Amino acid sequence: MAKIVSATANWTDGERFVVGASSGHAFVVDADRERNTGPGPMELVLIGLCACTATDVVSILRKKREPFTGVEVRAEGARADGAPTVYETIKLIYRVSGKVQKKSVEDAVKLSKEKYCSVSAMLQKTAKITFEIEYA
Repeated sequence: MAKIVSATANWTDGERFVVGASSGHAFVVDADRERNTGPGPMELVLIGLCACTATDVVSILRKKREPFTGVEVRAEGARADGAPTVYETIKLIYRVSGKVQKKSVEDAVKLSKEKYCSVSAMLQKTAKITFEIEYA
């Protein structure tokens, strides 16, 4: 049976909400980009994508026993002009540090995109996702 995950959004004022999840964690989300008191909902989508794929890459590099010392993933998304303003393109930039084999990193990124990252799998329905890898 599928595990049920839940989330809540409780309005506080303006376009600001206290959001929470079944994990017990909560924080402020603010869709008002002028007031900007918290991340907006579409920013959270990119944050979720970065965290999901970064987790995959770290896990795969550990299994390959690669001596990485850092993994950073940055996302740049372009949204549609008209409503709904979904992401149409997303570029992921992976920055991996340490004495890693480039092929291992490339394989980890591809496996995340093509097999493991659930967020990427969902977003690929509306957005073209590309990536590049930088080595530090």
